[in-house]
Amino acid sequence: MRVLVTGATGFIGRRLAPALEADGHEVVAMTRNPDRYAGVGRAVFGDVHDAGSLADVLSDVDAAYYLVHSLDSDDFVRRDADAASAFGAAAGDAGLRRIVYLGGLGDDSDELSDHLRSRRQVEGLLAGGGVPVTTLRAGIVVGHGGISWEMTRQLVEHLPAMITPRWVSTRTQPIAVDDVVRYLVGVLTLPEGTDRAYEIGGPDVLAYGAMMRRVAEIEGRHPIIVPVPLLSPGLSSRWLALVTDVDTRTGRSLVDSMVNEVVVRDDAIRQAVPFEPLSYDEAVLRALAERARAQAREREAEEDPT
Repeated sequence: MRVLVTGATGFIGRRLAPALEADGHEVVAMTRNPDRYAGVGRAVFGDVHDAGSLADVLSDVDAAYYLVHSLDSDDFVRRDADAASAFGAAAGDAGLRRIVYLGGLGDDSDELSDHLRSRRQVEGLLAGGGVPVTTLRAGIVVGHGGISWEMTRQLVEHLPAMITPRWVSTRTQPIAVDDVVRYLVGVLTLPEGTDRAYEIGGPDVLAYGAMMRRVAEIEGRHPIIVPVPLLSPGLSSRWLALVTDVDTRTGRSLVDSMVNEVVVRDDAIRQAVPFEPLSYDEAVLRALAERARAQAREREAEEDPT
């Protein structure tokens, strides 16, 4: 298939494009800066916030991956809704066979955060143009460069002791980025009628505090974690911005979502795309190894700029 990847330079997109090519698909990488694109596939200009740019991009592809969001914007709910509506309509006009969207876990009966409610809203708006939408709902994705993972790693590495909000006791089901990519590639060619939401996660269900302790153990650290019930989301996001490189707006959206338990309730994906996901510890080891390799490449580039 000829497949469009939005967010092709992002955390997921830059891993997905080569995996799709390895699986025999032709990749079209949508980016706002095609001249600077150095990844897999044919780069084309497109911007989900510029509806006029979408018709040409979608005119010659069979399917599309929607991997973009505006979490770093104060107005991300409206921006993401407008973008999804425009993309869904353009995909319908172009006659695409499928849209694949990476959303977020969370129980619909729960009082979901703005972030998770927005992810649900985007699912519906993408389908507004009549194109079947297959959604993968994930919690924390563990991999070098992922915002939630980097927040976890940096907290562990930067602080010998942490005064943390109540969300450290909330359960989540982290998943390795390699497994997310496997699922994304796998659902592309599922039979018609499989345009539904699938929940994806690794084998381990852990509280956020336990996740941090596992990372600390792997790195040989021994941080002290002290939950404080009265630490508000606003203060939590400012605290994150001080001790990590996650900006305050993104941190606030993530913190708000951490009060919601995000675990897999329906494992239908295990039959649709069967394989054994990596454990949390293995996902952490891979993320740390990738970071070490990236740092080594940066040092080599600085020593030999030619």
